[in-house]
Amino acid sequence: METLDRLVARHAATLEAAIHAVETRCNWSPFRDSPSSRFHAPGKPQAGKAAFEARLGQPFDLDQPGIIGWLGDEESPFTRARLGITYPQSDPVTLIDAAQAALPAWRNTGFEARIAVCLEMAERIYDRNFEMAHAVMHVAGQSYTQAFSGSGPNALDRGIEALAYAAKAMRDIQPSARWERTFGSEEVALDKTYTLMPRGVGLVICCASFPTWNAYPAMFASLATGNPVIVKPHPIAILPMAMVVQECRATLAAFGFDPNLVTLAIDSIEEPVAQSFIDHPAVQIIDFTGSPRYGGHLERTVTGKLLFTETAGINSVVLESCVDLAQTAKAIARATCLFSAQMCTSPQNIYIPSSGITTAQGHVSFEQVAQALVAAVDEIADSPAMAAAIMGAVQAEPSCDIVRRLELSAQEHGDARILRRPAPYAHPDFPDARTMTPLIVAIASGNETLYAEEHFGPVMFLIAAETGDAAVDEATQLVRKHGAISSYLYSTDEDFIARSLNACAVAGMNLSINLHGAMWANFAAAYSDYHVSGLNPAGNACLADLAFVASRFRIVQNRRPALHKELSDAA
Repeated sequence: METLDRLVARHAATLEAAIHAVETRCNWSPFRDSPSSRFHAPGKPQAGKAAFEARLGQPFDLDQPGIIGWLGDEESPFTRARLGITYPQSDPVTLIDAAQAALPAWRNTGFEARIAVCLEMAERIYDRNFEMAHAVMHVAGQSYTQAFSGSGPNALDRGIEALAYAAKAMRDIQPSARWERTFGSEEVALDKTYTLMPRGVGLVICCASFPTWNAYPAMFASLATGNPVIVKPHPIAILPMAMVVQECRATLAAFGFDPNLVTLAIDSIEEPVAQSFIDHPAVQIIDFTGSPRYGGHLERTVTGKLLFTETAGINSVVLESCVDLAQTAKAIARATCLFSAQMCTSPQNIYIPSSGITTAQGHVSFEQVAQALVAAVDEIADSPAMAAAIMGAVQAEPSCDIVRRLELSAQEHGDARILRRPAPYAHPDFPDARTMTPLIVAIASGNETLYAEEHFGPVMFLIAAETGDAAVDEATQLVRKHGAISSYLYSTDEDFIARSLNACAVAGMNLSINLHGAMWANFAAAYSDYHVSGLNPAGNACLADLAFVASRFRIVQNRRPALHKELSDAA
């Protein structure tokens, strides 16, 4: 068995590179996020697909304490068939007791070693990324490429980013110090020791559409700072996190640690279990990603514990002016269509001055802007191959129901016009896939009953505002009330951009300005982009910063009179 010292040495360069990346905000990753065979060993894609398919219809092999039954009711959005995988359901108290029993040895292990173990977990999880891509595809509905990159390396990067901040936070604490001062005629010398102590058991509540992306930073932030972790996946997206827990437990056991430092807690939609963990006094850290309704409930009711939330918000685009309308419309359409608008960064409300916008080709009316946006969406939707690569599938039928209800509401609304009706596209590889292309509605600003909340599905509101400044004003007001995770601005007027930057900063809005080209406007880069500001109702935590990890441990000190100074110096 490899020693911990060797493990720390083996992962040292990766950790230092991650720390350098968060300090400089540069582009870096230890992983390849392309599934191209040029970057991977021969046979890896086929082996990953075969490993996924071998899991179908079988119990998931996860030996953990307190098993009281087996659950599993996942359905593939691509095939509409049940995966048939069942997972061990464990008694919550037994899992908590097991985590508490595992804590002391993990706490007493140096934090550099804990971080190295987490880096080893990340490396081993990445080695199974082709299998993970199929798992994410068939529970979430992401396209194969997005599942491979966004839910694989990009998500793991967020986890390693948290490890970099954990290292920075804990390295900042000196383990011991000699303190000397004169009181009157007496020289006082004290030896002081500072011990880093974990808070307790961590609970990670995962979302359904991107199960790994928020889980990795939460898991690694807690583990690195000495806390055991219980992972509670969404009932319709268990498989990816079951694989993660399986690999984490195997890694811990391989280095002589109690695997119950990481366990899986599953439940059903009908009988949720999260609150049982939240209410237990041993659970001291809660990471939640999911609906604003439950996230808001936690923010109002959880006391005396650490709570980190990311929920959702109303992401907006203000299109005040641009150089090339077709290029800008393509960027907005791609961001909205990506994963059928089931991302926390998907833009929903597109503000356009009612009098139109200026471009390098001249003035363009509101109607012409709207036509350009519809055409850009149609270009994606009308090509099955492009739609499959970008839109993927709709994870669950309720998202389709939301869009259908909005279509009916828009038809009945006096100030709304439907410019594009939602419709399925024919997936070239999965004829039974649940698909839906975007509903596009034009409406005047002030009609907030239709667009003043996040609609989790493919919908785009083209909102006619009096001016660009009025558009920013309404968008920021909605963010203060409902939150936003990503916001977007297109303008050629630097004075307008400056005014908008200030207004968005006050509202806690992360803003992307004039993004076009090959990079998706809603792509968030680990080590460089701060994800969620924590300054509006879309969440109280940021992925990732020092605040995300530093409070997961506390400092306990002891002090005692030092030996005679000459003796201690000689020693």
